[in-house]
Amino acid sequence: MNAKKLQFILSHLRRADEDFELISSGDKIAVGLSGGKDSLLLLSALAAYQKFRHTDFELVAITVDCTGSGDFSKIQKFCDELGVKFIIQPSNIFEIIFDIRKEKNPCSLCSKLRRGMLHTAAVGAGCNKVALGHHADDLIETFLLSLCYEGRLNTFHPSSYLDRTDITVIRPFIYVSENEIEKFSPTLPILENPCPVNHHTQREYMKNLVKKLDAEIPDARNRMLGAITSTERYNLFPPKKSHEN
Repeated sequence: MNAKKLQFILSHLRRADEDFELISSGDKIAVGLSGGKDSLLLLSALAAYQKFRHTDFELVAITVDCTGSGDFSKIQKFCDELGVKFIIQPSNIFEIIFDIRKEKNPCSLCSKLRRGMLHTAAVGAGCNKVALGHHADDLIETFLLSLCYEGRLNTFHPSSYLDRTDITVIRPFIYVSENEIEKFSPTLPILENPCPVNHHTQREYMKNLVKKLDAEIPDARNRMLGAITSTERYNLFPPKKSHEN
């Protein structure tokens, strides 16, 4: 993996950590590992961040097997090389959604079930935090999905405490663009997404819409990101922490 490129990613991770106090000494963090580029790079970046961060924290990688029969040998090897424990949480999520319930719009239920199982597995592993690979483009797309389909000004936060499970969900890649993550794809053991509706979702539509807007309106993506994360203008984002020298 290109060390110089990884340093760029780590600089954004560190900025997010310092702005929103994502990682504390003694944390045991479960990284939700889907097998996609975002979560794989997040795990790699957090493992590298352990070596430079002034606080000590532990990492565990957890994959929710939605089919119950996935081959995760490449992910196991990747985790072994990073020195991170890998946990596979079996499930029958796809059977429930596509065979039993025959959902026409499965994404919301699938996401809810996967999150529940990930959080349960994280608690079982003794973790107090769950790290997800959501990046800056996900932030914009989630905002537009909420605005267009729900009529709400809403998106996810860098850090969210879940009182029902006593777990804090963190998103260390909040400042990282998908374009930067894609540069690492050739070096990552990416698994094929087994979802039958992959690339045919509302989110995929928003992803393509943002790319089209950014191509036709100079710097549109960065302006949208700035508007969402500006605590002074719209209060959509929590205030950043002050840092004393």
